[in-house]
Amino acid sequence: MAKPGPAKPQNKRGSPEAVEKRRVARLFNDVLGGVSGSPQRDGRTEKRRQRLLKELEEGLARGKRELKPIDVLLRVNELLQLGEPVAQLRKVVKVRPIEPSLDADALADVVGRLHDAYGFLPEAYRFVGISDELLARAGVGGQGKRKVKSTR
Repeated sequence: MAKPGPAKPQNKRGSPEAVEKRRVARLFNDVLGGVSGSPQRDGRTEKRRQRLLKELEEGLARGKRELKPIDVLLRVNELLQLGEPVAQLRKVVKVRPIEPSLDADALADVVGRLHDAYGFLPEAYRFVGISDELLARAGVGGQGKRKVKSTR
C-alpha cells in the first residue's frame, strides 16, 4: 500500500488575512512613495468588483443560484468598502421589500444580532429592504447601544 504524500498546502492567496496584508502593503507604499489622488485598484480587485456588481444585477451567485438576502448584504458591504458609490449600487441592486406581516421586534433583534456578528455598514441594509427606523430600533448605525431583552 502506497503511503500518502505530504499534505498539499492550502492556497492562502484569497484568505482574509492575505487580502488585508496586500491592501495594507499597497497603502504603506502609497503613503511612503508619495502617491496621491484616488487609490488605484489592482487587477484582481477590479475583476472582483465587476463580478460582484454583475452578480447583484443578475441576482445570481456565479450565474447559478439565486442570491439570498445575506448574500446581497455581503456583496453590497464589500463593494461599499471598496469605495463603490451608493448611487451606483442603487442602479444595479433590485431592493426586495420586506413583507409587512413580519414582526418588527423580532426582525430588529435578528438585525442587531446580524450586525454584531458581521459588522455590516449601515448603508448596506437598505439594499435588502431594512429601513432606517428598524436599524435604529436594532441599535445599528451609531444611534446608540442595542437594547438587549432582559430574561427576568
